[in-house]
Amino acid sequence: MTNVKNSTKVIESQQSICDWAEGIFGPVTDPRALVTRAMTEMKELDEAVSERDRAEIGREAADVLILLYRLADQFGLDLDGEVQAKMAINRARQWSVKGDGTGSHV
Repeated sequence: MTNVKNSTKVIESQQSICDWAEGIFGPVTDPRALVTRAMTEMKELDEAVSERDRAEIGREAADVLILLYRLADQFGLDLDGEVQAKMAINRARQWSVKGDGTGSHV
């Protein structure tokens, strides 16, 4: 599915984002370049979180997600579908809670 117009607002999809990015930046020649760029964006997200800049947190988190959509697309994956499948696994696991809002499965 490509992007959908809701009144005058465009609702983006993984495909519309990937189509836009390829049109602007060209085809991905090495998927690792997307990972490297996402890591740069994660550093910027970390800075925004440190500064508690809500607007910037939203923008940087979106940058990371856009890059993850593109990465998933390189391997023929639907990232939203992958999240659904992974959450089914996560919900069935037992978890060790760290106490800071994170944890790991046991």
